Amino acid sequence: MRTQVAIIGGGPAGLLLGQLLHNAGIDTVILEKHSRSHVLRRIRAGVLEQGTVDLLREAGVGARMDRVGFTHNGVYLAFKNSSFRIDFKEAIGRSVTVYGQTEVTRDLYDTRAAAGAQTLHGVSDVELHDVEREAPYVTFTHDGQGHRLDCDYIAGCDGFHGVSRKSIPANILIEYEKIYPFGWLGVLSETPPASDELIYANSDRGFALASMRNANLSRYYIQVPLSDTVEDWSDAAFWDELRRRLPVATAEAMQTGPSIEKSIAPLRSFISEPMRYGRLFICGDAAHIVPPTGAKGLNLAASDVHYLYQALSRFYRHQDVAAIATYSHRALRRVWHSVRFSWTMTNLLHRFPEQTMFDQRLQESELAFLKSSKAAQTAFAENYTGLPF
Repeated sequence: MRTQVAIIGGGPAGLLLGQLLHNAGIDTVILEKHSRSHVLRRIRAGVLEQGTVDLLREAGVGARMDRVGFTHNGVYLAFKNSSFRIDFKEAIGRSVTVYGQTEVTRDLYDTRAAAGAQTLHGVSDVELHDVEREAPYVTFTHDGQGHRLDCDYIAGCDGFHGVSRKSIPANILIEYEKIYPFGWLGVLSETPPASDELIYANSDRGFALASMRNANLSRYYIQVPLSDTVEDWSDAAFWDELRRRLPVATAEAMQTGPSIEKSIAPLRSFISEPMRYGRLFICGDAAHIVPPTGAKGLNLAASDVHYLYQALSRFYRHQDVAAIATYSHRALRRVWHSVRFSWTMTNLLHRFPEQTMFDQRLQESELAFLKSSKAAQTAFAENYTGLPF
């Protein structure tokens, strides 16, 4: 088999890159170890930055998002039993769109299938070869048979545990990591959202988030110790704790119901450098992980795809290798800015095990400053809605 760009991983990063390259006339093959149904069962974030929305439209997969997605022009921050709103439109003239990652992935799968582009599911034993040379290739097993895929470039979009990042020599790869001492317990319920826009809440009991997927599907989170398990939390216990952390007016009006999905996600910040080695590029979770505070994970994957799509398009159209040479630098510059914002929000809103009353009052003072300062709100809005690509 031969293609121009071999894409390892059929999640949203790999699919979006494949669609953009296909539209540019560049041949791709996507290798995904899981079935399509497995990929679409993953419950992930649903807040899209303006740049991600624009990129999805450019890829030709924005129609359903524009039709059923929710435009949010602001966000609520809560502390000391009250909340305030940061108005994105007023501050910087931008917005975000609430549209689940599962739906983004579904749209990308459907569009790729309609275009007749090749995606192989159930792939195993993937190995990357000669990535530092002019003729890299990928070997893998599919339907019980071994295959070789020759290509010009390899895009590693296979997540944190994938083979792509591990193919960069250890003496070249630098990894930065911070593990947070808590996780998020998330519940999905078929109930109307508690608010018309997201609520991020700081309380002396820990962080909470009221989010949504659509008008009748809500997503809620509370901070829990890493030692907790899903079995430790009945639906009733979750709703009781969530109410304690949200402002009273919101908690009293909130509708509750049986959970249709419940999970605990640990929080970490992780960045690997470089994001390019020879003819191998890594994108999305293969290169970086951020806490969900601030909704940067999928959006950072989209910005990586933007830079890589630009670089590969210039190479195939004009034999311009400059953008390829600078891909890692350009992508990492935005990655670190977004990681900083996510880290800032995580520290502002969560209760840490060693936290004192002094620390809690400092968090509340910082939130009070954000409430009163237009300059601080502008900076927050710029980061939350997405820094320019």
